[in-house]
Amino acid sequence: MALTVEQVLAITKATEAYDGVAPLDEAALLTLRNRPQDATIWGDVRGFGMLVSTGSTTGEDSTTGGDSTTGGDSATGGELSLVVLTQHRGTGLGRQLLLRAPDLPAGTTAWSHGDNPAAARLAAGQGWERTRELWVMRRPVADLPPAPAIPEGIVVRGFEPGDEAELLRVNAAAFAHHPEQGGMTAADLAERMAESWFDPSGLIMAWESSTAGGRLLAFHWTKRHSESEGEVYVVGVDPAAQGRGLGKLVTLLGLNHLADAGIDAIHLYVEGENTPAVRLYEGLGFTRAAADTHVQYTRR
Repeated sequence: MALTVEQVLAITKATEAYDGVAPLDEAALLTLRNRPQDATIWGDVRGFGMLVSTGSTTGEDSTTGGDSTTGGDSATGGELSLVVLTQHRGTGLGRQLLLRAPDLPAGTTAWSHGDNPAAARLAAGQGWERTRELWVMRRPVADLPPAPAIPEGIVVRGFEPGDEAELLRVNAAAFAHHPEQGGMTAADLAERMAESWFDPSGLIMAWESSTAGGRLLAFHWTKRHSESEGEVYVVGVDPAAQGRGLGKLVTLLGLNHLADAGIDAIHLYVEGENTPAVRLYEGLGFTRAAADTHVQYTRR
């Protein structure tokens, strides 16, 4: 019996409620909701496997340059996700779902959200290599550093229609070597801006006022998950404008924007090996718990 998208989303919701972490990343969920024809799904009401083959996916929640589940990205082999309901874990269902997957070329990737030990054992036993770590860092809004003064020659404002081309240009330049974020297209951008959480005023953009028409230098895209929880969704700085403190500027402006909206706590995702970004966020009061680690595996 083929699973419907509604059944897959129901399994996903139940798994998140039990584990406290979403079993699918944002890119996988957007594919299910908006482009289900791009996903190959197999399994039953106990759990499912899903393969999404795409040339570009923006990963969940990127910052300066998202066996309960494995999920991933990729321009090489696609995105694999496995989700097993809690009452059916420990029965070998995850391995069965993996073995039932379509042909998975080398380079196919999968995330273990929360660094699940069962996912690690499954990956090791089936020839998948641990290749990336995505850290979650958090801080309360209390004692947040104040919003800084805007430097002369810089104009800061929220997103306005017509800003798309500059936003995509800076995003591509800032994340040129990022496996997911750097490949964001106009369609990807429009898809995210159509989500219910999108707030134009929460996409904070720093422009150079001295250039004709304005040139985008940096941006901080914030995301509100609930009445109390916010996120540093994406922070990007044009490489040509680095060294001017713009990353810290827009980050602080975004944090204070979330605080003004009544948020109690803020989190972000950052590559574990991105030492400059980790230090920046530590300096802004963000901390990381060992359990807040998402691990990517790549099929050899």
